[in-house]
Amino acid sequence: MSKETLPQPSNNEEVDLGILFNAIGKLFDRFINFLLAIFNFIVSLIVNFSRAIIDNYKLIAGALIISGIIGYGLEKILPPRYDSTMLVRTYFDAKYQLNTNLNYYNAILDEENIHVLANIFEVDEATIQEIKEFELSPGPESENEKLVQYDNFINSIDSIRGQDISFDDYLENKDIFTGNIFEIRIETTKNDIFKDLEKGINKSFNNLYSTEIKKKRDSMLGIRKENILNSIKEIDSLQNVYINVLNEESQSTRAKISLGEGFPLQQEKSNTKEYQLLDKELTLRNELRLLEEKKIKDSEFYEVISQFQEVGNRVKDLKRRYSLALPIVTLIFLFLGYLIKNYVSFVNKYEV
Repeated sequence: MSKETLPQPSNNEEVDLGILFNAIGKLFDRFINFLLAIFNFIVSLIVNFSRAIIDNYKLIAGALIISGIIGYGLEKILPPRYDSTMLVRTYFDAKYQLNTNLNYYNAILDEENIHVLANIFEVDEATIQEIKEFELSPGPESENEKLVQYDNFINSIDSIRGQDISFDDYLENKDIFTGNIFEIRIETTKNDIFKDLEKGINKSFNNLYSTEIKKKRDSMLGIRKENILNSIKEIDSLQNVYINVLNEESQSTRAKISLGEGFPLQQEKSNTKEYQLLDKELTLRNELRLLEEKKIKDSEFYEVISQFQEVGNRVKDLKRRYSLALPIVTLIFLFLGYLIKNYVSFVNKYEV
C-alpha cells in the first residue's frame, strides 16, 4: 500500500516568507525609532526651555513683575465694568430681528454714532456713552424643554433621516436660534442705567416679518373659531329637534292593542343621541376656549421673563484682570522671542 506524500514547500516559497518577515521586522523597527525620536524631541525641548528659564530667570521675573504692576495700575485707572441681563421668550420668529438689532447696536457703538443710539433708546447721549457691549445668548432650558424641541425637530424632517439623529447629536449641533428663550446682556461702565435701556430693547422685537406671521396666525384662528361656532349652532339645532321629539312622545298616549295572549303592541320610543351631542358640544366649546387662550397668550412678539436689575453686577472676568492678563501676555511674548532667536541662530549656522 503506497503512502501519499504531502507537498513540500519549494525554495522560492521559503525565500518569499523570509523577505516578508524581514520587511515586517524593518517596519516595526522604524515605528519604534519614530516613537523614540518623538520622545527624545519632547525631552530635548523641555530641557532646552528649562535651561533658557534658568539662564534668564532674572529677566523673566523682572518682566513678569513689571507687567503685573502695570496691569494693577490699569485696573485702578480704568473704570470698572458692570453688566445686567434680561430673560425673554420670543414669538413669531422675532428672535431673528432681535439678534440683528443687537448686532446693529454694537456696530453703532464701534462707529461711535452716539446720537443714533440715543434716539433709538430715547435716552441722553451721556447714558449711551456708558454702554460698552450688547450680547445675546440662549436662555436656560430644562431637560423637558430640550426633549420637546428634539421631538419637534424629528417630526419636522424625514422619518428615515430622523432615525440617524440621536438626542446627543441634536444637542451638539443646535444653534442659538433653536429655542425661543434668550438672555440679553448689556455691559456698561455705570451700574444704574439698565432700567433706562429697557424701552429701547423692547423695540428690538418689532418687525414686518413677525407682523405678517401673526396676522396669518390670527386669520387661521378666526377661521377655526368660525367653524367651531357653526358646528355648535348645528348641534344646538339638532338638540332642539330631539327635545321636541321627546316632548311629543311624553305627551302622546301610548297605544296598546292586544292581539291575544303574549302579543302586546306598544308605540316604540324614538332613539335620540342627546348625550353624544352634549359631549360633542362640550368638546367644541373646550376647543374654542383653547383658541381664545392661545390668541390672548401669544398676542405679543415677546414676553419678559425677568427684567434688568436696578443695579448691575461688576464684571470680574479674566480679560479684565489686567494684573494677571498682562503677565500671561508677557510670558507668551518671551516664549515667542526665544523661538525666533533660536530659529535665526539655526538659519545663520545652517550650511547648504
